[in-house]
Amino acid sequence: MPQDLNQAKDKAKDVLELISKKTLDPGERKKVVDESAKYWRDHVNEGFLQYRKSVSTDYTAVEWEDDGAVFRDINGKEFIDMLGGFGIYSVGHRHPKVIKAVREQLEKQCIHSQELIDPLRTYLARLVALITPGDLQYSFLTNSGTESVEACLKMAMLATGRHHFVGTVGGFHGKSLGSLGGTSKAVFRAPFLPLMNWTHLPFGDVEALKMTLECNDFSGDKVAAFLVEPIQGEGGINVAPPGYLKAARELCDKYGAMLIFDEIQCGMGRTGKMFYCEYDDVVPDLMALGKGFGGGVMPIGACVGSAKTWEKYVENPFLHTTTFGGNPLACAAAIATISVLLEEGLLDQAREKGEYMLPRLNKLAEKYPEVLASARGVGLMLGMEFTNNDLGYQVSKNLFARNILISGTYINARVLRVEPPLVISYEQIDKFLSSLEESIQQVYKEQGIAASVPV
Repeated sequence: MPQDLNQAKDKAKDVLELISKKTLDPGERKKVVDESAKYWRDHVNEGFLQYRKSVSTDYTAVEWEDDGAVFRDINGKEFIDMLGGFGIYSVGHRHPKVIKAVREQLEKQCIHSQELIDPLRTYLARLVALITPGDLQYSFLTNSGTESVEACLKMAMLATGRHHFVGTVGGFHGKSLGSLGGTSKAVFRAPFLPLMNWTHLPFGDVEALKMTLECNDFSGDKVAAFLVEPIQGEGGINVAPPGYLKAARELCDKYGAMLIFDEIQCGMGRTGKMFYCEYDDVVPDLMALGKGFGGGVMPIGACVGSAKTWEKYVENPFLHTTTFGGNPLACAAAIATISVLLEEGLLDQAREKGEYMLPRLNKLAEKYPEVLASARGVGLMLGMEFTNNDLGYQVSKNLFARNILISGTYINARVLRVEPPLVISYEQIDKFLSSLEESIQQVYKEQGIAASVPV
């Protein structure tokens, strides 16, 4: 379309007026719905519409406001959020303490000068050193999880002088070119090959990791780092088998490779501890953070490392920089998020709510085995595996019709994730569980499935 600055000026004014309004009349709501769908199609990506709107029932759902564990669309319909933005809403939607910190910082300074010492970066880095296990000491602050992984890969290359990386089948680490190498699914990787030097091994297979490190050490193509999610998120909520992370630590030490934990989705209290690796008492050399790190208010991530991973970077700090990473607003949000997690006991809440929900999900699997195969996970990072891809989608659609938002995992389409805000109430959990059973029963009827237990 041709450049039109006058039209742009008028449209920007129009949208700012919409933002400023507390409520919209029916005509304004219809305008937002219609224009949002049109502009998404014309200027974002039409292909996304079939995924984002496919579970809509009688109208196109356009999100408008949120709080706690719910969001409301532009027409005021309220949904319980069991998706949690893929793990973003660690402390809930728009937690007042996080919002307050960002607003108060907004009144002082928004973006740092790039030249003076910006204090919130230093305070946040100190807090991260205090909440992470072992000798993790330094933080490079980023704008997202994939940027955090990119930084971890570069730090591992600097620390080891090597360029060969090992990841896992089912792993997902982002879609920028470096982290995409670690992401395992061909549909994401194939259009961009060749990527960096990567080998992918079965998740949880200690012998495969041992053999790869040993063979590459012998051949001279020594491994720089083993990158792994302690709980695979997009792979289908796969929890590392007992002893796997500890064995990985020992093998990486033996062969001089860095151990990188991607805790972007499973970190920040989601599993009942601040970081999942604490369950196995294993400390990585580098850790990637993102998603819930900003409390669902600001985008922020971090590459966290030990002193040995930072040595070469200290010698030349211009080897890796970012303009907006660690900006004052994002840092304020992350600082407030850490405060809320600790002061409100959300780690314990995540563990206890997960212990409440998981056995109930598995009882539904026992009751409806033709549709729901099993449930697994830790804390409020749970997954429901269905007997095939289509049935999981049908359950998701029926849940949406019952005002429950849920979604599948990128790499294992049979799995629907259950990652609500950690502040979700037991009443909301029970509503989800009852709606889930109703949705499964509806799928039995729609698909004409003969139940082993009468529905």
